[in-house]
Amino acid sequence: MKRYPSLEPYANISSMFIRAVDESLERLLRASLPMPEEIGDFSFEAPTSGWAAQLSRITVNLYLYDVTRSPQPSRSATQRVDANGRPERRAPQPMIQLGYLVSAWAGTPMDEHQLLGDLISRLAAVQLLPAQYMPATISSTVTIALVEDERNRLRDIWSAAGGQLKASFTLQVTVAADAFDWQDEAPRVATVHALTAPIPRPTAG
Repeated sequence: MKRYPSLEPYANISSMFIRAVDESLERLLRASLPMPEEIGDFSFEAPTSGWAAQLSRITVNLYLYDVTRSPQPSRSATQRVDANGRPERRAPQPMIQLGYLVSAWAGTPMDEHQLLGDLISRLAAVQLLPAQYMPATISSTVTIALVEDERNRLRDIWSAAGGQLKASFTLQVTVAADAFDWQDEAPRVATVHALTAPIPRPTAG
């Protein structure tokens, strides 16, 4: 997968959850299809006509066209102990839905249909992204679902991208946004000491 040099200094920041999901999906599909790097490519670019004209190998395109807040409740607050033994707490993380337009590109329509069918079969069998394909920067489970095309939305996406309408499907991924970082947890109250003092009585006037 192509990495942009300008983003390298931020590669370890936990909030880069979208890029982490991209990389996880590629790892999953390369292993399950299988499609090693010497056989074909994965692309996350918009499938425009100009992009398609430059293709020279079998390619799976996962175009992220939609990012929305998930109706799922936020992920619960979590606690941990850091490397120095200090307790830390993380506020509840909002859940985000990522919508990918998935298409297959090969030498002939029949080859594309076979690859597209393989993609659907592999992804339809997965509900939770397996941990071995996920980087440590993802702090939540990642759910995967094939969703139906509502009101010919795929046609609109292809039109907006400037590409020719092509057989494709929509993949929905739900993941925590990692909006809040770890913070030192406030010390817990161990004991409570009660202090008493006599109440002065009013003196007679």
